[in-house]
Amino acid sequence: MNVTRRQTYFALFILFAVNTMNFYDRQLLGVLAEPIRKEWHLSDSALGWLGAAFTLIYAAVGVPLGRLSDFWARKKILSLGVAAWSVLTAVSGFTWSFSSMFAARVGVGVGEASCAPAANSLIGDLFPAARRSMAISLFMLGLPVGIFLSGIISGDVAFAYGWRAAFWVACAPGLLLAIAAPFMVEPLRGASESHAVAGRQREGSPYWRVLSIPTMWWIIASGALHNFNAYAVNGFLPAFLARFHGLNLKQANHMTAYVLGAVGVAGLIGGGAIGDYVRRTHKNGRLLIATAALFISGPCVLLAISRPKGDLVTFMALMGAGWMLMYVYYATVYSAIQDIVEPGLRGTAMALYFFAMYVLGGSFGPPVTGMLSDHFAHQAMLDAGAKAITEANRAAGLHNAMYVIPAVSLALAFVLFAASRTVARDMDALDQWMHSHAELPAAGVVAK
Repeated sequence: MNVTRRQTYFALFILFAVNTMNFYDRQLLGVLAEPIRKEWHLSDSALGWLGAAFTLIYAAVGVPLGRLSDFWARKKILSLGVAAWSVLTAVSGFTWSFSSMFAARVGVGVGEASCAPAANSLIGDLFPAARRSMAISLFMLGLPVGIFLSGIISGDVAFAYGWRAAFWVACAPGLLLAIAAPFMVEPLRGASESHAVAGRQREGSPYWRVLSIPTMWWIIASGALHNFNAYAVNGFLPAFLARFHGLNLKQANHMTAYVLGAVGVAGLIGGGAIGDYVRRTHKNGRLLIATAALFISGPCVLLAISRPKGDLVTFMALMGAGWMLMYVYYATVYSAIQDIVEPGLRGTAMALYFFAMYVLGGSFGPPVTGMLSDHFAHQAMLDAGAKAITEANRAAGLHNAMYVIPAVSLALAFVLFAASRTVARDMDALDQWMHSHAELPAAGVVAK
């Protein structure tokens, strides 16, 4: 049977909703960092390791789940995954110590690892290459929308009813999506390609086939740098606003929702549209757009962090602009992966990419930022001649630690530029392989 337009966009809507809850639940620790730290008397390093618990297991489990996405029903993987992480998010609200929260967040990471490989593989088969950046942009809108809703809703719930209630509220929407996911269409692998290659793969190890593509190495390195920043900022910005700028829990999370969440809508939609447009004339256009965005983003974030205490309007404008440009990365780089990897290996490619993103990037971002914060807080205590770290020292420590973020952004821009120098050759190589292995046209055919 043919895939209808209605089925295609219903599937994209469900994928967007699943991704929204993915990032809503993921952002909860950042939203609730300050009340959890104060209740359990944690250091910033400990808060960082709570974030690493999620990212390390997410990366490890994501590889086999990505491989599974290349031959099993992807809608079933998504349904089981969202059900698992929603239940374990609720369990996080019943934890009583650092170790119990750590264990619960490990479980959340297992469930959420199902989302990206299966969803990106589905999108690659539902949309042709010329429209893929925009489709991925719409899917990735779940990231800023999830962060925005988590900051607004969870921040308000925690402010009114305590931080545990915020975890419980997040469970129900995910369970509803677990019921809805099996109703999505399941297209054949390769169904949207100009050359119908279905699920064919080249001989040899699927992992080696992906890693033999030169551009993948640059993209993997970019993912590690990007995720370092994403998880450092998501994990500590509410705490930074509370400590350094003196906002309460509700105010800090509302501001975070806007400068990290709401701005992402423009970044993703704009990045996707420009990426698709430039690709028509330049094969490396998507990666060039990503490079330009990151070269501008870093200075914006640097200037935002440098604002004095209380200068919230300027901070919001600069941080919002910087983070809006960071979102261009998702719309352009994710679709670039689809441009260089054969259809039957896209789940595997995304799993390897996410493994590196989280093991080498996301798992280091919060702990490194937390350890830097503790180091600078201790130094501030010594400079003040005190014998114990005060909240003022913690504010100064976190402020100094945040400067690592624009430095990493600059390195990321250079890596993306290097990727733009190799991507055209890899796209040509894939096109030649698909042409030589083309079958009878089969676009739109659905797996039974």
